[in-house]
Amino acid sequence: MSSPKTYFVTTPIYYVNDAPHIGHAYTTVAGDVLTRWHRQRGEDVWFLTGTDEHGQKVLRTAEANGVSPQDWADRLVESAWKPVLHTLDVANDDFIRTTQSRHTERVQAFLQSLYDAGHIYQGDYEGPYCVGCEEYKVAGDLIDGTGEYAGQKCCPIHSTPVEMLSETNYFFALSRYGQALLDHYEANPSAVEPASARNEVLSFIRSGLDDLSISRSTFDWGIKVPWDESQVVYVWFDALLNYATAVGLGDTDEPGQSKFASTFPADVHLVGKDILRFHAVIWPAMLLAAGLPLPAKVFAHGWLLVGGEKMSKSKLTGIAPSAIIDHFGSDAFRYYFMRAISFGQDGSFSWEDMSARYTAELANGLGNLASRVTAMTNKYFEGVLPEAVSSGAAEKELAQVAARAAQAADSAVDSLSFSGAINATWELVDAVNGYLTIQEPWKVAKTMDTDQAARDSVATTLYAAAEGLRILSVLLNPVMPKACASLWSQLGAEVALGSLASQRIQDCGQWGLLPAGSVLTKGDSLFPRLEDPEEFSS
Repeated sequence: MSSPKTYFVTTPIYYVNDAPHIGHAYTTVAGDVLTRWHRQRGEDVWFLTGTDEHGQKVLRTAEANGVSPQDWADRLVESAWKPVLHTLDVANDDFIRTTQSRHTERVQAFLQSLYDAGHIYQGDYEGPYCVGCEEYKVAGDLIDGTGEYAGQKCCPIHSTPVEMLSETNYFFALSRYGQALLDHYEANPSAVEPASARNEVLSFIRSGLDDLSISRSTFDWGIKVPWDESQVVYVWFDALLNYATAVGLGDTDEPGQSKFASTFPADVHLVGKDILRFHAVIWPAMLLAAGLPLPAKVFAHGWLLVGGEKMSKSKLTGIAPSAIIDHFGSDAFRYYFMRAISFGQDGSFSWEDMSARYTAELANGLGNLASRVTAMTNKYFEGVLPEAVSSGAAEKELAQVAARAAQAADSAVDSLSFSGAINATWELVDAVNGYLTIQEPWKVAKTMDTDQAARDSVATTLYAAAEGLRILSVLLNPVMPKACASLWSQLGAEVALGSLASQRIQDCGQWGLLPAGSVLTKGDSLFPRLEDPEEFSS
């Protein structure tokens, strides 16, 4: 019997023309939360990210800095792109670079197979080209330049002038696959999401597909076309294949064959909406030509905006993740971007909003709750979690909230609604805080030494609150792994129940799993109160 398919999630591979900003971090964190969630379900998961190191944009950046493009890529990957994964607390399974031989050799083999099968031909092309997008543009998509670019036609994404290119190169017969793609999306309506992205893709395909120029002869930084080394492979045709080359495309030996068979195709490609067409039109057409299965889902999220514009280094609006994480910490960064912005829509980063949410939701909400429960357990029961001996309607209602929160959060993640999952979970945070406010164990405790009923009441209240925190530890672990690991330890759950990673999302809403007798410790604050800096600088 074959083993279950690995849950395979990818981010785009990122250009190394500059260091990462929070727009890149947003996509990567979303992928990490998604894969951590599926790991928490007990599934086999593979999370791929990496860097796109070929193309004219990287070449020009390297030349401007007086180094070779390979040296530039090596420097940026080691000094910026790999370290940011640690900064963000990302647990990726693989990091692919398009200059690695495992990629370049497999790209050439794939390209040769399409050429041999008649899917690629030689031709001439002339048209407007945006180096920032690494894409030929349709004239109707261009905008009129302003300011220093007045009188020129510009890319609508980068607002910089396009260049007119004319060259003889090789074309992929993309136009052959329009109907097949429409049929696929008709049969699989969730293959492109959200609905706005699906509608865009369908409209684009129905308007008619042109064959795609897939090689370049005007520069030499790229993978050589195997049958014509005077040309290099178009950077997008090269880059899209990373999703297959990283998991063993074309391997004839083990373990590559098994890896590819159990992992490919992707369950979710996470992409920014500006690169949707590459992933939902060109990429599946490439796979159709090769007789390979198509990805289950391409999900196009919105842009992070600064001053109303897309986050961009070229426009000097890029903010380094460390500028925020150095102040708030990685857990708060991950929490904020997954909760404050509805995944699939544009959203604006605001220092003020993040500071307000940190204080109200993390420090005063979850952090203060954990601090109060562990402190009162230590004060009234010497740190040993008491048994809930007088549970009643209030505790039953709390247990119901917990069960609903766990189920709703799990369902939301299936829809890639990260904010929905956190919102559902936060109903339990608010419910436990509200429960403590109503029960007032600190007041009841004043007579617990002489009144057994009072002692039983405090014991029951603290047990219920600690049990709520146990469930919150599991549900929030994919979002805030450091804080949840600390909370799990403070609850004594590591000793009583095993590792946090071994707790299952689908089981965590069951009430009463944290055993009485667990030793609670009041550790460092999960989210210490912070003073806002005088100003935010990127």
